[in-house]
Amino acid sequence: MQNKPYLELADLKLIAAAAEAEALKNKWAVSIAIVDDGGRLLWLQRLDGAAPISADIAPAKARTAALGRRESRIYEEIINGGRMSFLSAPTIEGMLEGAVPVMKDGQCLGAVGVSGVKSSEDAQIARAGIAAIGL
Repeated sequence: MQNKPYLELADLKLIAAAAEAEALKNKWAVSIAIVDDGGRLLWLQRLDGAAPISADIAPAKARTAALGRRESRIYEEIINGGRMSFLSAPTIEGMLEGAVPVMKDGQCLGAVGVSGVKSSEDAQIARAGIAAIGL
């Protein structure tokens, strides 16, 4: 039997704090979601001024990145490239840039999804959060 790492509450707090700091530094009002490797929501915060819909979009993006084990932007690129059939993929809703998987030694521990500003800025915030735990 193999052992695998997982995100602990302390990790969630570090990721969330760093992501929030990146957003605040840039004056970006966003929602930040962190999910486990199965896409289940572990953390959600909506910063002051963030649009209500962002609290739905951020977890959807994060779930997509965790289940696919790749950045959510990959799905957006596939669809934009003309492969419209991806829109019918089951259980995948957040096919927009802005979520990054949390990977350690080839294992997906979860993902961070952000919504509220430009998609590339959402991804920037997610990466800043993940960097806080040294990944």
